[in-house]
Amino acid sequence: MLPEITPEDLSASLDAVVAEVLGESGIHRPPVDALVIARALRITVAIDSRQRGRGRYVRLRASRGRAARPAVLLRPDPRPERLQWALAHELGEHLAHRVFVVLGIDPRETGPEARERVASHLAGRLLVPGLWFAADGAACAWDLSYLKARYSTASHELIARRMLELPPPVIITIFDHQQVSFRRSNVPGRVPPVSAAELRCWQAVHQSAQPCRLSHMAWIIQGWPVHEDGWKREVLRTEVQLEFVEGEPTADAQEVDAA
Repeated sequence: MLPEITPEDLSASLDAVVAEVLGESGIHRPPVDALVIARALRITVAIDSRQRGRGRYVRLRASRGRAARPAVLLRPDPRPERLQWALAHELGEHLAHRVFVVLGIDPRETGPEARERVASHLAGRLLVPGLWFAADGAACAWDLSYLKARYSTASHELIARRMLELPPPVIITIFDHQQVSFRRSNVPGRVPPVSAAELRCWQAVHQSAQPCRLSHMAWIIQGWPVHEDGWKREVLRTEVQLEFVEGEPTADAQEVDAA
């Protein structure tokens, strides 16, 4: 991977490359359309229903004397956000060398795991750029519904995961069909189990299909439904003070409101 690079240096390098690419693409505000970036980078995008993966970065043969042309082949998908993510990831593959150059690393000396890691980070930051997301999140108190409307090409899950890459200290939890499918914090150390207060917030969202906000001593818990026919997902964002990360406060939850 990139053992000699600090997370701060990697983050700064990723943001620098994303800002550069957005400028080249003439994109100055969200939402970010990955197709616009591909056109700016002169990358051909085509649909290939035969491939197994969602996206594939290739170089097309060119006539004699001309360089091979970069292209991305995408598998058809009814969800626009999935196509955007697949394309953004392959654009990340194309742009990964820029990150290594900023970091002072010879791209030829990097392995596939490092390139894949950088490509994934770039994909998320291309669709939800940190230079706008931090300000937008703070301005709307990290309301996922508002942020999804503003960053419409990104999925709810991607937007929620991007919250983990920025302050303040939070825990992001995703429930799929009443089971925890994802739970992670941006604070080092063990992530505590789902608390009773978080469960109450989740149950309110699951049952009402409406957002919920719950204050629980030092915790601020927000929940949003992402419900579709045949699929129920709920996303929780728990903002905590550092001293409470290792254990749940004991007081009862208060101020349960519809967000």
